[in-house]
Amino acid sequence: MALPTTITRSRWIMGLGLLLLLGVFLFPIWQITLEAAQFPGGLRLNIWINRFSGDEGGGDIIKNINILNHYIGMQYIEPDSIPELQYFPYVIWAMFGLGVVSMVIDRRWAYFTWSGIMIVLCLLGVYDFYLWLYDYGHNLDPMAPIKIEGMVYMPPLFGEKDLLNFYVKSYPRLGTILVAVSMVLSFVAGWFGKNKLV
Repeated sequence: MALPTTITRSRWIMGLGLLLLLGVFLFPIWQITLEAAQFPGGLRLNIWINRFSGDEGGGDIIKNINILNHYIGMQYIEPDSIPELQYFPYVIWAMFGLGVVSMVIDRRWAYFTWSGIMIVLCLLGVYDFYLWLYDYGHNLDPMAPIKIEGMVYMPPLFGEKDLLNFYVKSYPRLGTILVAVSMVLSFVAGWFGKNKLV
């Protein structure tokens, strides 16, 4: 495989898309907000590619949510025990490297292959997030101080809902938007890429 000798339009576009992909390390990918009278400003849990945080950037949000979870029997949030937070960054770096390879190849099939892999990975990531939320909201401690027959506490995957005296919101954040734009740019790069097999 010959190294590129010119910076084609498709390579410029893909390069921009790869830079935007790295935005997942700079911005949260999701946010879950708990609103209630006892928390005037709400509790905002930012989910990053490799960690959790509150809007203030500290760890108090995890402590506050875990205190609430104790009373209704929900599992504690322990970021260090969540394997996805450990290996997801490696997936992003692997896709970045594969994207660079597609720029070297500079063919439509290479860009579209990268796009297809990213779509599959994103769908798997959303499904994994759903399973985590489901387990988090359904696998309750039977010895919890507060028990309501038939009540589950699964936050919405996307959208808003009432959970006891809390109003819960769950929406993507800038990190996810940047990934989406990155995938769109990879399709655009494929459109402008050379329509050759080799």
